[in-house]
Amino acid sequence: MPSLRFHISDEVRALGVRGAFALMDGLRNDVEPDGLPVLRAQLRRRLETELVPGFVENDPVLAGFRALHDAIGRSNRRFPASAEALVSLFQRKSLIPAINPVVDIYNAVSLETRLSLGAHDVAAVRGGVTLRITTGAERFVPLGAAAPEAVHTGEYAYVDESGEILCRLEHRQCERTRVTPDTRTVFCILQGHAGTDRAMIEAALARWVELTTSLCGGRLIESWIVA
Repeated sequence: MPSLRFHISDEVRALGVRGAFALMDGLRNDVEPDGLPVLRAQLRRRLETELVPGFVENDPVLAGFRALHDAIGRSNRRFPASAEALVSLFQRKSLIPAINPVVDIYNAVSLETRLSLGAHDVAAVRGGVTLRITTGAERFVPLGAAAPEAVHTGEYAYVDESGEILCRLEHRQCERTRVTPDTRTVFCILQGHAGTDRAMIEAALARWVELTTSLCGGRLIESWIVA
């Protein structure tokens, strides 16, 4: 059975970072399930109603990520939370990205909840994962990039035992652990902040698990709640 060690440091907890973190195995991600276009259509109708002008500025969940970035001295304009980026993309272009089933499902849950979601192919993760404050010595190759970029001291990041950053803040994940059609086991991150309570986090986790297992198969092996 696949396994993965996960730890969150006391320093990151003190910032107010909260979330659910899960390991799922047995996924099928190489064929689009019949229910995925239905999910996308339902989500589009919901977003067309909910995402009125001023939504980003007034939504308390998105505001909490901006406050979290302010607390560590990072520009939200340069490092927006992934959920805010998805919302802004839909508002600007009426676009919901279509990448592959597992990614499309977690993006849908992120758009529904404004929590920041991501998944990593466990086959490419080296050892356990720790959510900790960065030293500046970590390696980070962003999704879609061929070369590493510099990481500042004092950020929070998900780092595996090789020193590679899997996800920088909740802004962007790395290229090495991206989910592909061949991915079968994922480590999923559903991240919030001090303003997202346990009930919201647990509901988002249940929604992600239900959608993923119903559309892509697989099973939940383990989950961690930090709230």
